[in-house]
Amino acid sequence: MKGYFVTGTDTGVGKTLASACLVAALRVTDDVCYWKPVQTGIEEDDDTRMVKALAHSPDEEIYFEGIRLERPLSPHLSARLAGVRISIEEILATASRAPKDRLMIVEGAGGVLVPLNEREMMIDLIRDLNLQAIVVARSGLGTINHSLLTLEALRLRGIDVAGVLMNGEPNEENRKAVESYGKVRVIAEIPRFERLSPDIVVRWAERNIRDI
Repeated sequence: MKGYFVTGTDTGVGKTLASACLVAALRVTDDVCYWKPVQTGIEEDDDTRMVKALAHSPDEEIYFEGIRLERPLSPHLSARLAGVRISIEEILATASRAPKDRLMIVEGAGGVLVPLNEREMMIDLIRDLNLQAIVVARSGLGTINHSLLTLEALRLRGIDVAGVLMNGEPNEENRKAVESYGKVRVIAEIPRFERLSPDIVVRWAERNIRDI
């Protein structure tokens, strides 16, 4: 599998919007495909459906297979309450059936140290998929600490970081601090869109995300 793993500094930082932007931007030069291996709270929050809509993706740009759990909780707990167990081995088997000729945009659940089961975490999946990570971070107060902790955890496990996408009102000082202290490039700063629509998201992504 080739592509990028979209992770975040926390839950709710905008990974799904960032994934849609990446799909829209990278399809300009590559055949792309989005995949969400683990989704919790599926009845309320279908990230796959959202990316498909926001990126205006045809079916061939979406890999629909994956673990889908009802409770909007950490994957390990949502799985336990559903009477199932998530394993990286199972996810890797699903990954092996993904399109081989497309650049994959793989979106994680929560942050890098979110548990999948009693001993495996999301960061272990990133490592085992052997993908570069793109970290999605908030633009506001607190993002420096959260971003640097996430970058450090990824690098301690030998995971290459392609860059950071900051989400929210642009904050030049926070961006410069993350780049300087984190020794990483901020790929783009995703603004707060007045209206989330495919036309707006795709147009912004094509103009602002380049050279990952």
